Amino acid sequence: MQTPNNPPGQNSAPGAAPAATTTVTISGTATEPVTIHRIVFTASALMTITLIAFTLLFPTVSEQVLGHALAWVSDRFGWYYMLIVAAYGIFSLYVGMSKYGDIKLGQDHEKPDFPYLAWAAMLFSAGIGIDLLFFGVSEPLTHYLSPPTGDGSTPAAARAALAQTFLHWGLHGWGIYALIGMALAYFAYRHNLPLALRSALVPVFGQKRADGWLGHSVDIFGVVCTLLGLATSLGIGVLQANAGLSHVFGIETTKFTQAIIIVIVTITAAASAMSGVDKGVRRLSEFNMLTATLLVIALLFCGPTQFLLNAMVQNIGDYFETLPAKTFDTYAYLGEKGATWKSTWTIFFWAWWVAWAPFVGLFIARISRGRTLREFVFGVMFIPLGFIFAWFSIFGNSGIALVGADPALADAAINTPAMGLFALFEHYAHPAIWSTVGVIIGLIFFVTSADSGALVLANLSSKGLASGDDAPIWLRLFWAAATGLITLGLLFSGGFSALQSVSVAAGLPFSLVLIVYMIAMAYSLRQEGNKRKASTVDMAPALHHSHSWRERLNRILNFPTRKAVLRFMANTLEPAMQDVCAELNKQGVETTVLKNADDQSLTFEVLHGEEVDFLYQVRPVSALMPVFAMNQASNLESDKHHERYWRAEVFLREGSQEYDLVGYSREQIIGDILNQYERHMQFLHLER
Repeated sequence: MQTPNNPPGQNSAPGAAPAATTTVTISGTATEPVTIHRIVFTASALMTITLIAFTLLFPTVSEQVLGHALAWVSDRFGWYYMLIVAAYGIFSLYVGMSKYGDIKLGQDHEKPDFPYLAWAAMLFSAGIGIDLLFFGVSEPLTHYLSPPTGDGSTPAAARAALAQTFLHWGLHGWGIYALIGMALAYFAYRHNLPLALRSALVPVFGQKRADGWLGHSVDIFGVVCTLLGLATSLGIGVLQANAGLSHVFGIETTKFTQAIIIVIVTITAAASAMSGVDKGVRRLSEFNMLTATLLVIALLFCGPTQFLLNAMVQNIGDYFETLPAKTFDTYAYLGEKGATWKSTWTIFFWAWWVAWAPFVGLFIARISRGRTLREFVFGVMFIPLGFIFAWFSIFGNSGIALVGADPALADAAINTPAMGLFALFEHYAHPAIWSTVGVIIGLIFFVTSADSGALVLANLSSKGLASGDDAPIWLRLFWAAATGLITLGLLFSGGFSALQSVSVAAGLPFSLVLIVYMIAMAYSLRQEGNKRKASTVDMAPALHHSHSWRERLNRILNFPTRKAVLRFMANTLEPAMQDVCAELNKQGVETTVLKNADDQSLTFEVLHGEEVDFLYQVRPVSALMPVFAMNQASNLESDKHHERYWRAEVFLREGSQEYDLVGYSREQIIGDILNQYERHMQFLHLER
């Protein structure tokens, strides 16, 4: 059966023979069993194995070749990255602020799957992760001591260093995540397509191409990017965790120690992935966000608090003041020095954000069902931004305030970034406690990246998965183990830097996919606007005035049982649908009435060939009894507990229309169907 939010494009050919007017009874709504998508799984596995084998067998050559590839991308397409990343963020903000911002990522009646704080914690943990600890001290200090322009170690260099750091971790990157996340969530939850990268291609290329080689290619690319990005990020996490354990407990920094860390984290991530998003991933993310917030607050009050607060306010102001100029600053007039700096930092970060977009975008989409586009865009772009401001400003300015008196801090932060955080903690009382908390946060960030990555990889390589479901547990376990094994292999070969170059270079072709996503969203949102305009057309009212006001009042105060609603649907609603179905079929318009044996819903469906079908569905829906009616003895239809009653609610493609048909006569129901169908025809007119 097609439900009210099925996508267009899967209709029968124009001119098909009219269908019979008998009701078709079906069981359930599942389309196909969940299995491995063999093409995506096999091709992505072969590509990943080839790249891993290349880096393992020829580490020096692979690092040189891939390093040259990264430099070539930066030199030739640096200007393109600057423009396109700005476009992603501007488009996302436009959607959030536009008239389309109140459109739900799901049906109109749906509520968010997760509370706001849990949602914020999960997108924060998946989108940033271990990198906060790795770069929190090292990047601001590096920009302060070796700026791209001007002299280092000056007040001007300090201000520029924090503004530059905010640029790399701020609105631009989260705008990329917002774009891909809202596109995937919109087409999955609004149009009932699979939660996969290919789904957002449908409005531009059509269902056939999205289900064919083009969709396969995009999903394969997403799996490879996600797997390599996770492996390199987990490599960073291993270095960070081992540095902390060495600093706190004196555990030696060796390959064996790092291997043990990877095994433990992989097992923990697998257990978390098994428990699903609702439990393991959510709880770990909430704990991590809480502990990270407490850590940054503690550092604020244990350091030069007044200076740090003043500096943070000034840093935020500098960021927004320089944002337009920095967005398009290609360092064109600085020659070789400017080109090298741009390639090493800004272009690297833009490509890195784009390469990570498939993984983070899919995960954010997975946890965002039921939120409006406005809530989604501003939540994704600005909730993490506030924490980033606080984290980098407090850690960066704390390091800048101390580096003059301790050159060793600068050496540790720049040459061994994993030690920068722990070198900073040495300047505070009880450094072992600070470092222990840092290690714990780092390990949990490590786990949240691995478990959410395993979930996304499993979903991407599955077939027949409904938009709100996750892949089988065994497949999540497989990808958690595969990620751990790849990280282990890279650890012993020293190939992290080579694969980092691969994942960054891979951002270039995927940036083109994101352009397609913008076009698809623009087209579909315009279509939503036409639907809304058509729905405002005032049609003839469904209820006739010939009925007495007493009958109308009885209908208003009627709170029937489920049995009574099903009886109404069988005796009054279904015959009304059949009358209209027969008349439309007589006029050559293919129309069917479908009955779902599981939820007892009735769907009236008019097929329009290449244009959008009309779907009018009525479902029995349970509702809470009004308090004033719970104890009314005259309410003979209510259940014995007087707590709930049932409604026959109307659903269109966009979800529940939130009105009840119980008590309508056969003629009134026909009038309502025709009203909604006339609005749909007006929508098709606006589309043409």
